Amino acid sequence: MRAIVTLLVIIVLVGIIGVATGFFKFSGSPGELPKVAVQGGALPKVDAEAGSIDVGTKKTSVDVPDVKVDTKKTAVDVPTIAVKKAQ
Repeated sequence: MRAIVTLLVIIVLVGIIGVATGFFKFSGSPGELPKVAVQGGALPKVDAEAGSIDVGTKKTSVDVPDVKVDTKKTAVDVPTIAVKKAQ
């Protein structure tokens, strides 16, 4: 139960941060209230645009200690992330 609540809190926080930083962009047209008669009104139209995240690797040389405490250059894959805001 605690894990579910924690997961929900994390999802809500990610959503709030995404809207606050502009990662999610919501645009819409205003709706109108229904008339007093039994005729309905119009619902607002909302378009949601989300940015994109590119995750990959690139070759980078880093110093890796040897067992004898000597270092040598070793090629390793280093993760990369690119975040693009919504247009």
